[in-house]
Amino acid sequence: MRLTRSHIAAPLAVGARLTLPEDASVHLLRVLRLQVGDACVLFNGDGHDYAARITGAQKKAAEVEIEGATPVATEAPLRIVLAQALARGDKMDLILQKATELGVAAIVPLVTERTEVRLGGERADRRMAHWQAVIASACEQCGRSRLPELYEPTALADFAATRPAGLRLILDPQAGTGLGDLPAAPDRVTVVIGPEGGLSERDLATLAAADFRGLRFGPRILRTETAGLAVLAALLARFGDLG
Repeated sequence: MRLTRSHIAAPLAVGARLTLPEDASVHLLRVLRLQVGDACVLFNGDGHDYAARITGAQKKAAEVEIEGATPVATEAPLRIVLAQALARGDKMDLILQKATELGVAAIVPLVTERTEVRLGGERADRRMAHWQAVIASACEQCGRSRLPELYEPTALADFAATRPAGLRLILDPQAGTGLGDLPAAPDRVTVVIGPEGGLSERDLATLAAADFRGLRFGPRILRTETAGLAVLAALLARFGDLG
């Protein structure tokens, strides 16, 4: 029987005893109905799964003892950074969840000229905390023991100025380069996905000046919540571990 994995944002070590956070405790005790003596699996993003056993159970507090640690090798060999223009509603949640499941290494929420979502102050802090929880939950489900890095929302011009290492791509239906034209076996790829209204001419010029190149991905126009996931899967199928 496969054990449910729970992400714990805390140091973990074999032999340690700890009380789990309320959300993890409630999930294990009330949703899964685990009891004292039952086994569970914890991870904190350090690349290991920690076998644990419940030693105490209160209403919203599960006490566990960690019995073992196992290295987990589920990270994609191709490091892909998804620079995704902020999307409206729950579309961003979908993108973060599925990109994590596919194996993305990092996600950069972008503010472009046509981005309609505006974040600032406490709202930005709440969204970041929510997105981190979405990523952690996706890792629990898909078996990853390292969480993709999530950057603060960044203006496109500031992001382009960092000139990320490796192959830099912009999804552009007008581009002359397709997947078959890419250089063989890159070790790192950054892909920029525009917002619902597409990247503006100014955005495209800014990225081109930073040596981003256009990538054509079929003859159809994809929605922003589809585009990045489709390209991510295609790149990992060709150069990563989805083939």
